Parts: sequence; structure tokens; C-alpha cells
Amino acid sequence: MTDATTPIPRGRILVVDDQRNMRATTALLLRGEGYTVSEAATGEEALGVLAQGRVDLLLTDLKMEPMDGLTLLKRGLEVAPRLQAIMMTAFGSIESAVEAMRLGAYDYVTKPFKEGELRYRVERALERAKLQAAVDNFATEFNQRHGLSALVGRSQAMRELTTRLLRVAQSDATVLIQGESGTGKELVARALHAHSRRSGQPFVPVNCAAISETLLESELFGHAKGAFTGAVKTRRGLFEEADGGTLFIDEVTETSPTFQSKLLRTLQDGEVRRVGESTALRVDVRIAAATNRDIELEVKEKRFRQDLYYRLNVVMLRVPPLRERLEDVPALAEHFLQRSNARSPRPRRLSATAVEHLMTYDFPGNVRELENLVEQAAALAEADELLPEDFPLRPQGRVLPAASSGQGLPPTEARATGPESSGPTLAEVVEEAERRAIVQALERHGVDLARVADELGVSSTTLWRKMKRLNLRPPAGARE
Repeated sequence: MTDATTPIPRGRILVVDDQRNMRATTALLLRGEGYTVSEAATGEEALGVLAQGRVDLLLTDLKMEPMDGLTLLKRGLEVAPRLQAIMMTAFGSIESAVEAMRLGAYDYVTKPFKEGELRYRVERALERAKLQAAVDNFATEFNQRHGLSALVGRSQAMRELTTRLLRVAQSDATVLIQGESGTGKELVARALHAHSRRSGQPFVPVNCAAISETLLESELFGHAKGAFTGAVKTRRGLFEEADGGTLFIDEVTETSPTFQSKLLRTLQDGEVRRVGESTALRVDVRIAAATNRDIELEVKEKRFRQDLYYRLNVVMLRVPPLRERLEDVPALAEHFLQRSNARSPRPRRLSATAVEHLMTYDFPGNVRELENLVEQAAALAEADELLPEDFPLRPQGRVLPAASSGQGLPPTEARATGPESSGPTLAEVVEEAERRAIVQALERHGVDLARVADELGVSSTTLWRKMKRLNLRPPAGARE
């Protein structure tokens, strides 16, 4: 039983510094705040502690021998990817501290630091660690509970899709899933089934584009023995196979008007008639249909029956293309790489530069193309860490600007707009917008970087990091 006067441990911190007095003093201060503190004199010793998985926050000096703080940070994050880190550095090494934050550190503190400043930064870092753990636990539980593990992504577009999916899943409403090829329409249909009251019953998919018209009718509705040449025995159709569950009809717009009329009758009556039989069979099936075409245009141009469209489109689920949710690329790439690693004797890891490289691409092949790129890189890369050169991207897949005139960019960065130019990438457009906003705020507030950060809605450390990345030097005498 814990004594009432004994501080309750608030977090586990590893202090790393090759100067014994500095290390001991810092550790003593943090222990007095109720933290559980370990100490290490070298980077190698610190990695040994991190490998035991008992550290929430790494507080390390930047200048150490033989392993410096940046190297320790890189290797530490490989051992413990969720590790929070604060770099301790002299004032003259702030640029190195900002580089550490780019590599994944949470914050930095300059020596000599005040006790109150260290307490504040440590407390903030540990709050972030707790929040991250809570988010991860919630996401895992949510995905397991709702069958959404395969729908990777936390973008606004994916949150809207999953919210709508969960609302409709408990009903038996017919769902039409629309999205480009490679966006994962079948995964959406499977998630819909997994969260429905039919989840314990069959999920049966069929791709209309992969089966000829004659065989498709037999495949879906079944046939009687002798109904046609080759029908040597009676066969149940997929409607019967899916009885009680969900039938996923993919690429439904690839069917003929004749087949569409038969499908419409089945949906209206809830009955199927095998080819060659006159007796109808009752089926209880939920329908999820999908198409990669503009189905309203197909209806308008008389290639798809309007009455069938209304029957299928009770609830529409639109799966966004990957170019509309590029912020999901890092999570998707990591997901595909981990799946590849599970099948490979040589596990790979993604470099930050490779992820940045992938996010400059608009993925005309959508999620399926990203999956292919990751699997190809994992199979062919020479090193364990995947680099930008391991991901060859098609020039026609570059993100194009909204206008083709080159306007809106500074004169030095305006691009040719002829057929051989792909235009600025999305990352470059965003980077230029950030640069302009920071420069304009600096012009208004001069050396007061705290006011600049407030105006831009970011922390001072984030401002320093962005200025470093954009090669913007702070004004002489600038202060945080």
C-alpha cells in the first residue's frame, strides 16, 4: 500500500547527459516532481534502457560523445516509435535542436534552463504521450468493434465516410458505393457488412465486369440442370449463397439493360428464379452495389435503367480518391509496409523523406497504386530503410495546379505550362503559401516571434521548425 506522503509516479523519464553533475541535478529535480527517472551517461546505455520499453519521455543532451543526441533520437524512435523526446541544448545550437524536432522530437530546452521552464515542457510532453496512447487505444478498439480496420485514414473525408457507413450499417437499406478504381469500394462493402446485424452470415462479392453476360445471369440467379449446354447439374446462384447476409455487386454499370431488368425484378420481389426453372425462391439478402462510373450520367444517356438506379441508390457512400486525402498517405504506406514485412524475412522501414516524396503525387491509381508501390519498393530496395528513389512515380501522376497560367507563384518560381511541364506539386504550393504567410507576419511584427506565432496560430517551436524548413532566417535580435 502506498503511503499518503509518497508521490504517485506521474511518468517515466530517461535523462541522458555525459556531464554527471548536470544529469544528476536534472534527475533530482524531476524526481521531486513525482516522476520515475532513470539516468544514462551515453547513447548506447540509453538505448539499452529504451529497449526495455519502460520510458515515456527521453530528455537528452544534444552534444555528447561518442553518440550525439540526434543519433540517439533516430535510433531511439526505431526502438520506441511512440517515444516523446525533449532535447537539451546550448543557445548556440538551436538550429540543431530544430533539426531534432524535424526528426521527431517533441520540444527542446536551452541550457541553462530555469526549473519552471523544464517542468512545463516535461509536463506538456508527457500529456502528449498520454493523449497519443489514448487515441491509439481508442482507434484500435473502435476498428475492432466496428470492423473498420481495413479503412485506414484519419482525414476529414474518411471520417465522414465511416460516420455515414456506421449510421446506415444497422439498417437493411440498399447501399450504392461510388468511387474511382482502386479506392477500396469492396473494403467499404465488407465494413458495412461487418457492422450490420448480418455480420454472422455470408458476405458474397461478384464483379460484373469480370463475367460475361450469359454467365453472369447464371452466376447470380443459378440454373437448373439442362438449362443450357454445359449445365450438367442444378446450381445455386449467389443470391441464394448470400441468403441472410450481404451480396456485393461490383461494377454494376457494366451490365446490359436486359440483365438490369432481371436484377430490378429480383430486388423488387425479393425472389430469384433460376435459369431454366419457373418456380421462384424467396431470398433475404442485403444489396451493396458499386460503380466507378458517373452513374447519373449513365442514367441520363440511357445506358443504365433509371428505376434500377433509384432502387440501388437508397443510400450513397462515396469513397474519396487518394488525391483528396493525401494526409492519409503516411498511415496507408505504413499499413501496407507492415503487411509486407509480415510476409518477408527482411523487414523494411519508411524514411521520412520517402513519405514526403509520396505525398507530392496524386495517385491516379488511388490506394491500389500506393499498395503496389510499397510492395515493389519492399521487394527491390537494397537498404532496409526505403528512400525516395525506391518509389518511382509516373510524371502524369503529379498534382497539377488549378490554373495553367503559372499565376499566383512568385516570378522566380513560375513554371512553364507547356505539355512537357507537370506544374508545381501540391507540396510546393502548400510550402509557398506557408512561406508567404510567415514572411508577411514577420514584416508586421519584426523581431517579436512570439507575436508572429500567435498570429499564425502555431507554437513558437513550430514556427522555428517551419522557418528552418523553408530556409527563412529570423530577423536579427529575434526573440521567442
